[in-house]
Amino acid sequence: MSRALRSLLFIPGDSDRKLAKVAGCGADAVILDLEDAVAPANKLIARDKVAEFLRGFDRTAEGAPELWVRINPLDSGLAERDLAAIIPARPDGIMQPKPDGPDDVAKVSSLLDHMELAHGIQPGSIGIIPVATETALAPFRLGEYATAGLTRLRGLTWGAEDLAAALGATGNRGPDGEWLFTYRLVRSLTLMAAHAAGVPAIETLHADFRDEAGLLASSRQARAEGFSGRLAIHPAQVEPINDGFTPSAEEVAFARRVVAAFAAEPDAGTVGIDGKMFDIPHLKSARRTLAAAGEG
Repeated sequence: MSRALRSLLFIPGDSDRKLAKVAGCGADAVILDLEDAVAPANKLIARDKVAEFLRGFDRTAEGAPELWVRINPLDSGLAERDLAAIIPARPDGIMQPKPDGPDDVAKVSSLLDHMELAHGIQPGSIGIIPVATETALAPFRLGEYATAGLTRLRGLTWGAEDLAAALGATGNRGPDGEWLFTYRLVRSLTLMAAHAAGVPAIETLHADFRDEAGLLASSRQARAEGFSGRLAIHPAQVEPINDGFTPSAEEVAFARRVVAAFAAEPDAGTVGIDGKMFDIPHLKSARRTLAAAGEG
């Protein structure tokens, strides 16, 4: 990714009202949706609106988000036509729903190769983020992203709703509101698969857009686990997500101390700070914290 994406906000591609609010939404990326947020009868309308929006949006404005498009799944018969309509308008990336694994992502990447060439777009500049857990087969393939050679891969994210549907499940959360085991499992596997592939791990949606406190707390927890950003379904979620995935001033100050301590002893494997010993994994963590704060 060209920059750290903390918040990735879905906007229905057929909604003029919501498209008009993109510029001031505060998200790091906006995902113009042609899939689940659009009724079947509006798919063609949404495709045209998204292409027009991409062409007309001022991407040079301060604070302008990256513009991504979630296409329809490969097996829908719509994906290639989605790409043919929107690629000439140069989105920053494609969110690919329901791939069974890296092979499906490679198919979209190959389509992008040809379309970039045809429209004079820099080769490889349009990225792909798969929603990598939405079919029953997909979780078994997560580890393969690390060796698949997908140069367009800009991150991995996961989804629980479509996976529940694929499994015939009647729910994905327990009485306490926490993810049931199956969904905790695929979440953890997505996190590890993303890091194995060297790309950001992107946390899934927090469905209750009115639950700002819960969203902030779970976003902070997700960052502590190794996720770098999160999907959003409502503009009200953007600020809590951005806050949750931005290191605090205290974290940044301590990370600077760790980096400085190792810089002062370049041959040391461990350093002491405030009576505690810190080793190389702590240095790597400190550098990640500073990078997330824009200092790396």
